[in-house]
Amino acid sequence: MTAPDARPSDPSDDPTPPTAATPPAAATPPAAATPPAAATPLEPAPTTELTDGEWHRLHPATPLLRGGIVLIAILGFVLANFRERLVDWVFGAPELPGDPLQTAYERGQIGWLSLIAVVALVVGVVSFYVSWRLHTFRVGDDVVEVRSGVLFRTHRRARLDRIQGVSISRPFFARLFGAARLEVSVAGQDAKVQLAYLGSAQADDLRRDVLLLASGAQLARAQATGAPIALPLDPAAVAAAQAAAGGPAGADGRAGTVAQADPAHEGTDPGGPGGASDHHPGLVNQRMRELLAPELDPALAAPSSVVKIPPGRLILSLVLSGFTVVLLIVAVFIVVSSMMGRRELFVILIVPGLAAAIGYYFNRFTKSLRYSIAGTPDGVRVGFGLLSTSNDTLPPGRIHAIEVSQPLLWRPAGWWMIRINRAGAAGEGSAQTSTTMLPVGTLDDVRTVLGLLLPSLAKPAVDAAPTDAYEAPAAPVSTRDIVLAGLTARAGEGFTDAPRRAWPIRPFSWRRTGFAVTDDAILLRSGFVWRHLSVVPLARVQSLRITQGPLLRMLDLVDLAVQTVAGPVRATVPAADRVAGTAAFELWATRVVDAASTDTSHRWATRPNASTPTPEGDPR
Repeated sequence: MTAPDARPSDPSDDPTPPTAATPPAAATPPAAATPPAAATPLEPAPTTELTDGEWHRLHPATPLLRGGIVLIAILGFVLANFRERLVDWVFGAPELPGDPLQTAYERGQIGWLSLIAVVALVVGVVSFYVSWRLHTFRVGDDVVEVRSGVLFRTHRRARLDRIQGVSISRPFFARLFGAARLEVSVAGQDAKVQLAYLGSAQADDLRRDVLLLASGAQLARAQATGAPIALPLDPAAVAAAQAAAGGPAGADGRAGTVAQADPAHEGTDPGGPGGASDHHPGLVNQRMRELLAPELDPALAAPSSVVKIPPGRLILSLVLSGFTVVLLIVAVFIVVSSMMGRRELFVILIVPGLAAAIGYYFNRFTKSLRYSIAGTPDGVRVGFGLLSTSNDTLPPGRIHAIEVSQPLLWRPAGWWMIRINRAGAAGEGSAQTSTTMLPVGTLDDVRTVLGLLLPSLAKPAVDAAPTDAYEAPAAPVSTRDIVLAGLTARAGEGFTDAPRRAWPIRPFSWRRTGFAVTDDAILLRSGFVWRHLSVVPLARVQSLRITQGPLLRMLDLVDLAVQTVAGPVRATVPAADRVAGTAAFELWATRVVDAASTDTSHRWATRPNASTPTPEGDPR
């Protein structure tokens, strides 16, 4: 038995734009220049010129960063083959056979080869320049658009209300030029819009403004002031809003505030391609400050909301991973086989195995080094990397499911891992890094990260009733408290556990297998060797499923599954009492529909109607 989809998909997946975002009628008199009431709170306005609705080009070093490396490699190949001739000319060394340039020189064709090389170099430079000139983008009040291509033109559009996240990557080579790659993720397969490359400071400013536009902040400002929605960077509207806020705007364009200095981008001209400023004319000093600056600017987030991973814990967690166990088993097999006379296995497997193991550990270590997750004004920000850095900002309402898990080898240390399901991340090469919110952390870290990912989990769970009918009602607890208690408990703690008759199919974990429901989420718990606890917000549920095979029918059990977007989280309860599971299925189906009908997370800055009060702590 399968419940129909409780909602079309995600509110951000609805092809019909929200009616609230429709501009007012033309007959409405312009009010952009009319200062609103001083008591009316105003949302910050976009401040970068890249959101003015006009077409812009990328960083001038983009051709070199995207394809110029190929030209450098070809030039290096030519020089490497020409090295014997250089040595012969300078030191009079003996001629070495087999050099193609030497052969061309002997035949008198070196001039033609030089001409061909020069022509190829010129054609390559011109091609990259034309490609850069034709690669443009613009950010409007509802979409982000990118046009690219010379012979084959491509035009990509991303609706702002479908944005699932905005990430900024800074490869080491690009950091030397003060450049960064910005990616706007939207719902759908292979639906990213990439801007490679922008100035490093420009990328940060553009991400903030894109998320501001996607949040519906301008719509909220228009509803509060009665003004029509202007372009993202209407100077008159911005000036009027700043004047009405009671003071001059800071350098970041937020009324009545002072811009925080960014040590990573200090001295960079926001309006230019990342060049040196008047205050710090030294380009080398500026690049050194960017390379040595922390991945997360301390001014962007409160210290209490920042979670970091010590390098020692990270190394030990990799040593105690499942990959290490598999590696040890393979190593024992190779050693035993070589001792029994099969020494060819030692030679064939040990070298590739060591190379693969070293590459795996190095890749996991460098990608998790300098990891941090924090709550910022733009959303939840996850950053990592040493030489090449990357950070991803998830706006509210984009988390479809959360899984807190603990391998057996981590249990003595009390470490946990958090992964999520998010639209647009499945099937990508960076899916693992974009869905892992906490590679390894303590229970306190789990508490903090859960509060960042879903702030509504911290509000009282009014539906968490005592398991005993004769027990007096306990003090209200939050959904997060139920999750944390359910992680370490052997049974109970607000969960409806599987009955004892489930032990034939879950011999070790039947006590920990269960489910719970609060007013905002469905909680599913399972696993003994590898503990799992999944949290699925009611508004993010795609569909529900209840099944009962022959074996479950004999045991009077059912299998419950909560389906969301594709990702690493599998929210299932493999064994539940038939009566309790059926009742939960019906209750969940009703609550999912109610939650989806009142969800406005795709425009998270838009205020709900006064007739529908929002519970305290709810991000809507």
